[in-house]
Amino acid sequence: MRPTLRATPDARTRLPTRVVKGGRTLPDRFLVGDVELPPPEICRRLTPYLSPERAARIERVLDGRTYGIATVVEGLANSGNVSAVMRTAEGFGFQRFDLVAGEAPFKHSRRTAQGADKWLDVRGWYEPADCADALRKEGYRIVAAHLAEGARASWDIDFTRRTAIVFGNEMRGVSPVMLSAADDLCVVPIDGFVQSFNISVAAAMLLYQARMSRERAGLGGDLTDDERGRMRAEFYRRSVRNCDLLLAQSLANDP
Repeated sequence: MRPTLRATPDARTRLPTRVVKGGRTLPDRFLVGDVELPPPEICRRLTPYLSPERAARIERVLDGRTYGIATVVEGLANSGNVSAVMRTAEGFGFQRFDLVAGEAPFKHSRRTAQGADKWLDVRGWYEPADCADALRKEGYRIVAAHLAEGARASWDIDFTRRTAIVFGNEMRGVSPVMLSAADDLCVVPIDGFVQSFNISVAAAMLLYQARMSRERAGLGGDLTDDERGRMRAEFYRRSVRNCDLLLAQSLANDP
């Protein structure tokens, strides 16, 4: 079910619409015209338009996908930073990506997600409390990457547990609301004079640590059969040009 975004006067300027076009989760059935098709039927009808190499690549990607780590970016002011974090999360197989709007209008960058957003379950939120509540209900422990007293070194965090990692605004960090909802704080330790890393660099290092921690524990991809089936159908749809038209034509040719 898609989350409800709370409308505000400047709502459209507070989420990066060039990167995220509304919240997106994978459906149980896919609507083609006025017909609902289950995921296996989507795959069956699109298989003729997919090369064997592409189909094999999709299966390899599915092997590494997980909902065990959710990536959350909150209040980032530049879409380029969002895109960079999104590409890293997708590259490591972390399927869920939550984007929480900040208070200021969004600054668009020429940097893009390089298509990473279309392979992820992206959810948009206007209120950090709503995002935190949803994560909690889905069993996520919330870990905020935030420089503060009591924050633990990133390598001391147990990423084998179902964890949402929150990255905050480039200047102010994670908001007080999200910090109050966090179960833990962490930082990437620094030995130099700089106080912190760039947000995209810090996210890359933290997500890499999460990936390696899970790999060492034997936790790579862990999709359920249902999740894998729905994701496969979505990946097929996004790999075939004009898929909706082809599916409609396929239905029209049914006896």
